[in-house]
Amino acid sequence: MPIEIRVPVLAESVLEATVGRWLKKEGEPVATGEPVVELETDKVNAEVPADQAGVLQRILKQEGETVRPGDVLGILAEAPSAEMVAPVPSEAEGESRATPMARKIAEELGVDLREVPGTGAGGRVTKEDVQAYARMREQVEESIQPPPIVEEPAPPVEEVKPPVTPVMTQPTPSVRAETRQRLSRRRLTIARRLVEAQRTAAMLTTCNEVDMSAVMALRAKWKERFQQQYGVSLGFMPFFVKAVIGALREFPQLNAELQGEELVLKHYYDIGIAIGDPEGLVVPVLRDADKMSFVQIEKAIAQFVEKARTHTLTLDDLQGGTFTITNGGVFGSLLSTPILNPPQVGILGMHRIQERPVVVDGQIVIRPMMYLALSYDHRVVDGREAVLFLVKVKQLVEDPERLLLEG
Repeated sequence: MPIEIRVPVLAESVLEATVGRWLKKEGEPVATGEPVVELETDKVNAEVPADQAGVLQRILKQEGETVRPGDVLGILAEAPSAEMVAPVPSEAEGESRATPMARKIAEELGVDLREVPGTGAGGRVTKEDVQAYARMREQVEESIQPPPIVEEPAPPVEEVKPPVTPVMTQPTPSVRAETRQRLSRRRLTIARRLVEAQRTAAMLTTCNEVDMSAVMALRAKWKERFQQQYGVSLGFMPFFVKAVIGALREFPQLNAELQGEELVLKHYYDIGIAIGDPEGLVVPVLRDADKMSFVQIEKAIAQFVEKARTHTLTLDDLQGGTFTITNGGVFGSLLSTPILNPPQVGILGMHRIQERPVVVDGQIVIRPMMYLALSYDHRVVDGREAVLFLVKVKQLVEDPERLLLEG
């Protein structure tokens, strides 16, 4: 009895998906629980497994088609029982189903009776079957033989003539190659959301710079011990997560969401961490980040990076978030203007650390500096609060001891 492979209910907020890559071809066997096809949703890719063993009989939805929960993706035929399976005949079995004359002719022509389909009664192989198979084999062999090499006579010796000046001709324009690629559902969603963010929000960006000397000195002092004791590296992100939370406590408008004519202030701190992925940017969320230690933050981010690499991020990992941090500095960006992640009203952009001359106490010194960029929704946050928020982040990062107390 045929078995329908249907689109599962992925999540309450996911109303449709795109058929990604079929992991099985028509006619291939499938084990119980084995993934058959990939579905691309707005945020993650999901694999659809087979509910029971069988053979993929028919693919109904091709790659790139849009589907909804409950739609039939393909048909799975039940796996035949052991009694129904006809194994490949052995040499003895091949001979036993052939007539004596067929065996004699097969021996003369060098034909393997196991390869010859029988048309006689009960599937027996007749001499006509063997002869027809031998003729077909000869035709196939002849079709793949290379054509004979014909030696042409040597051309006659011609009289040597003076060289002729070549005529300049217009070069033929070369064909320029192009490749068309179907955008993944994630990339399409990213494009839609980015355009939506710029169209629906009064987005503005303010910048500042932070001296990373104190943080880098603290990392150099504790990095090796941190790695040995906790099994993860001590990076810059925990410092900025804690600094952002400290600033959000002082300026709660940036930890809010605009719903119609109401501003919803969030009294919890779910910080989204933007992670680059070949298929598109993903923003998993550190929930209750204010209650997390530096170690917990580093371990959580390491898990997110591994999940992004192996395409195992879940919708729960990506949903929600009250404020986002993105670090373009890991790719070498010196300064950028990050785009809001709706419905959030603030996002902090970190950038590459670069040694620059700065004036400290009237003296020009070289310090490791980083530009910070805060993009915010001007409908909710005024320029004064945005600038002071960024100054607060700068103060906390430049004074890690104060960060540990206030962040």
